[in-house]
Amino acid sequence: MTLADYFPILTWGRGYNSETFINDTIAAIIVTIMLIPQSLAYALLAGLPPQVGLYASILPLIAYSIFGTSRALAVGPVAIISLMTAVAAGKLAVQGSAEYLAIAIILALISGLMLLVMGLFKLGFIANFLSHPVISGFITASGILIAVSQIKHILGVTVSGHNLVDIGHALIVNIPNTNIPTLMIGIMSIGFLFWIRRQLKPLLIKIGVSERLAIIGTRTGPVITVAASIFAVLIFNLEGQGVKIVGNIPKGLPQIAVPGFDLALWISVIGSSLIIAIIGFVESVSVAQTLAAKKRQHIKPNQELIALGASNLASAFSGGYSVTGGFARSAVNFDAGAETPAAGGLTAIGIALATLFLTPLLYALPIAVLAATIIVAVMSLINIADIKQAWRYSKSDFAAMITTIIFTLSIGVEAGVMTGVILSLAMFLYRSSKPHYAIVGQVRDTEHFRDIKRYDVITSPRIITLRIDESLYFANARFLENMIYEHALKTKQIEHVILMCSAVNDIDLSAVESLEAINEKLRTANISFHLSEVKGPVMDKLKKSHLLHKLTGKVFLSQHQAIDALCINAFDIDIEYHL
Repeated sequence: MTLADYFPILTWGRGYNSETFINDTIAAIIVTIMLIPQSLAYALLAGLPPQVGLYASILPLIAYSIFGTSRALAVGPVAIISLMTAVAAGKLAVQGSAEYLAIAIILALISGLMLLVMGLFKLGFIANFLSHPVISGFITASGILIAVSQIKHILGVTVSGHNLVDIGHALIVNIPNTNIPTLMIGIMSIGFLFWIRRQLKPLLIKIGVSERLAIIGTRTGPVITVAASIFAVLIFNLEGQGVKIVGNIPKGLPQIAVPGFDLALWISVIGSSLIIAIIGFVESVSVAQTLAAKKRQHIKPNQELIALGASNLASAFSGGYSVTGGFARSAVNFDAGAETPAAGGLTAIGIALATLFLTPLLYALPIAVLAATIIVAVMSLINIADIKQAWRYSKSDFAAMITTIIFTLSIGVEAGVMTGVILSLAMFLYRSSKPHYAIVGQVRDTEHFRDIKRYDVITSPRIITLRIDESLYFANARFLENMIYEHALKTKQIEHVILMCSAVNDIDLSAVESLEAINEKLRTANISFHLSEVKGPVMDKLKKSHLLHKLTGKVFLSQHQAIDALCINAFDIDIEYHL
């Protein structure tokens, strides 16, 4: 590993020129305009002061521009991580308190440390424990939960709870307390934002705007809603009519400080931090890979762990909370023409200038508008098509997805993730403990061997070949024994059993011992046990065992070679299976 592998800025920075700088600057300006209301909205979702969302969009972007390998990824607060932060911090402190903010910062710090360690030790594979159905189910349920949690701001009522049951019940109870002006602002904002998302792009293209600019205009549309709502509050004195506004947002850059260390507190949030870290990494690397593929670029997942870890540490040290790569902002960054991670650094400068000079202009921004922004943004997370596809494709995957959704909605996000992971691992162990296998025969006039249930093949009454389609390990070792005994001992004609290992990529000690037991039991029945098409790494392990010395048969390079050697005359091959 070279220094440039850990600091990708040393690679792309060599070719940086004025033209690249101009493209990155244009992209940064557009993303900055988008991020200001979005950062405020996600801080609201996390239960934090609005300026914390801005703080989490400054130093993390600079850290990623130094360590990240994606040319377009933009890190910062996102909906799901904000929700998870609110859930984790809400268990230990009251929203709005200093303790609550401190916990949110510590969550970012611990998550960052975990991601950094995972990256340095190349542990990115840990994220693989979250299967696609589990991730999809979790994201869909989180989208529903986030949208429902923001209805209280649309109604202008006070509601608490971290699952659909509690939030739903509280909303129903508080409907009579709805503030009508707030409701009108919320509904109009949602309607306008949906119109922007669905109709603005075709309209802009129709009047002659390029598709690229139309896409950018559509994704920065919330700024129009923010500006219009601020004017409405000021002109009609809506604050005096009970409309809740953002209020005073402190001016100035975040102060750099080391979060306090409280061992008991750190231990209490370490589980939540791990979940936030893994979910954040999965979301970030998925976005990065999607955008990189469009330009035939390459990202390094383990380095992305380091970059995301550094970004979270930077957020924690500057008074922010957990961050990750967001699809919406990254897509805008990509569409706006960002060529290098420097666009993120320039965006950070833009956000920093906003915190210095623009925050007074946001005083009269209705919280209902921020809630509307969140609701419209998370609608894209709710993917019913994935649920339908899972039902059609695999009932077990569907079960994992639905279970994750149910637990996330009824208990909470952490319970949903953990349930999904446990269920996925359980189903994997179950499937691999009973792997697919086939009795195979030779396809006529070829050297190919296929399943006798699917093809017209030729077999010998003296020989039975079983192909196992899974690596062999402790969970399926006993299944392998029973399967071979069942087929090899059911008739006295069988003289040879061949285990075709073309799909076996690995074998552990338990499976080797099972092969030795099979060899011994078949020997007592006067049946020779052979292996064919054993891969190199598997053969290396077998050579370290006693199996090859005790094997009653041989190890053949190919299945065709095995049949040629064992069928000593044409009369040996006399049974043909038909479909």
